[in-house]
Amino acid sequence: MSLETASHAAELREGALQLGIELSDEQQQLLLGYLALLNKWNKAYNLTAVRDPAEMVSRHLLDSLSIVAQASTGGSRWLDVGSGGGMPGIPLAILFPERQFTLLDSNGKKTRFLTQVKLELKLANVEVIHSRVEAFKPEQPFTDITSRAFSSLEDFANWTRHLSDDKTRWLAMKGVQPDDELQALPSDFELERCLVLKVPGCQGQRHLLILRRTS
Repeated sequence: MSLETASHAAELREGALQLGIELSDEQQQLLLGYLALLNKWNKAYNLTAVRDPAEMVSRHLLDSLSIVAQASTGGSRWLDVGSGGGMPGIPLAILFPERQFTLLDSNGKKTRFLTQVKLELKLANVEVIHSRVEAFKPEQPFTDITSRAFSSLEDFANWTRHLSDDKTRWLAMKGVQPDDELQALPSDFELERCLVLKVPGCQGQRHLLILRRTS
């Protein structure tokens, strides 16, 4: 392991512990393998504006892991909408191998990258879908639907409504608390909880909004 990789590993393990997560050696290796692929493919595919792998540890890996406590109470079928470079879907799939994760994006470059991650890391619980969310028609509804800086809450709710049932939870990861967006929520959606996320190594505000259908 190079010195740089060792420092990333230490930052990841320490940050995870601050979030209350004790990573197994296998989870640690898979997350670092994902980080290496993200860094490598980013040069050609422009997957993220973050160029420094050390910054990717906090901004992408630990940020995704910051919702693990809420994710642990979820169901078995997850959808990550506008998955992009795979956040939070890939880190969550690594931490919850017993659950199925569908990563959806309309950008072909991004879904090619996600397919490569699935193959190289042998993530049997990940399915990659290249589609617009409105056009996606799965065989059964999802128990949990996540997004990270994907769209307004109104669009997130409206575009994924057909992918849900009356038990589905929506988990929207945001920066500052989006009060204006909450005002514009569709009438059949309600905010169940708004949680402040403390992400080790990240300065800006982070919030998780959990939504439910009311009817």
